[in-house]
Amino acid sequence: MAAGEEQSREYLRRHRLPELLHRLGALLLFHRPERPREFLIQVLERVKAGRRAEGEYPFLMDEANVDAMFSLLDVLGQGHIRPAQYR
Repeated sequence: MAAGEEQSREYLRRHRLPELLHRLGALLLFHRPERPREFLIQVLERVKAGRRAEGEYPFLMDEANVDAMFSLLDVLGQGHIRPAQYR
């Protein structure tokens, strides 16, 4: 592998850019905004603010989504799920 290619891979890894791009793509597909560029700018601003502890990191799912998923697994309404259900 050429030195330049190795440096590029290290740069991407160090800054976790593949993960960021994957997350941005997932957010776009989940929300399907009418103005995707503006949406991405807003998301990146929230990431920036979250890193400065001035806001929340943008998540793919909100609390309502988590509650809905949990209720699907907790069919008896026990308030908990078994490890096997979680897996």
